[in-house]
Amino acid sequence: MAVSSGEGKATPDRRMASQRAGEQGLLFDTRVSAPPEDVGYRGPTACAAAGITYRQLDYWARTGLVTPGVRAAQGSGSQRLYGFRDILVLKVVKRLLDTGVSLQQIRTAVNHLRDRGVEDLAQITLMSDGVSVYECTSADEVVDLLQGGQGVFGIALGRVWQEVEGSLADLPAERADVGDDEDSHPHDELAHRRRARRTG
Repeated sequence: MAVSSGEGKATPDRRMASQRAGEQGLLFDTRVSAPPEDVGYRGPTACAAAGITYRQLDYWARTGLVTPGVRAAQGSGSQRLYGFRDILVLKVVKRLLDTGVSLQQIRTAVNHLRDRGVEDLAQITLMSDGVSVYECTSADEVVDLLQGGQGVFGIALGRVWQEVEGSLADLPAERADVGDDEDSHPHDELAHRRRARRTG
C-alpha cells in the first residue's frame, strides 16, 4: 500500500508529472481540524454527504466495509450514527468504485486507512491505476507514480475532507449520548409529523 519514492531528479518527465499533479489537485497540504468524535450523522445524512445510496450504505455496514463509528444500530428502531471520518471513507470508497477498482482492493485500502490518525488522513493522496490502490504521503511519491504511468487516478484526502465538511455544514447532526427516541432528533421529518398528529 505504501509507495517508496526515488531520488527527486528534476527531469522533463518529472516536471511534467509534477505539473499534472498540481493541476489535478493531488498535492494537497493543508491543516484540518479534527471534528468531535461524539457527533454523528444518521444514515440518510451520511448518504447525502458521501453521494451514495442508502442500499450501498446498508450493504457496506453489513459486510463490515464501512461501519458507523459513533453508534451502531442495536435492535429494531435504533439509528446508526456515522462520524465525520466514516463519511470521508464512504466518499473515498464511492470514488474508487466509480473508477473501476475492485471491492477487494478497496477493502484493503479502507483497512489501511483505519490505522491512520485523523490528521494523517488529510495528508494522504490515494492513487489508483484501476487495479491497485497506492498510498502517497509526499509530493515525490505522487510524482513518481504519475511519471511511471501507474497512477492514472488520484484522490487527495485533504480535498475530500473539505468537500465533506462543506456538505455536512447544513445537515443535521446529533450527539452519541442522545437517545433514539423520536424527540431526540428535531430535524427528523417523520418524528415532526408524529408530534404534529399527537398534538392535533
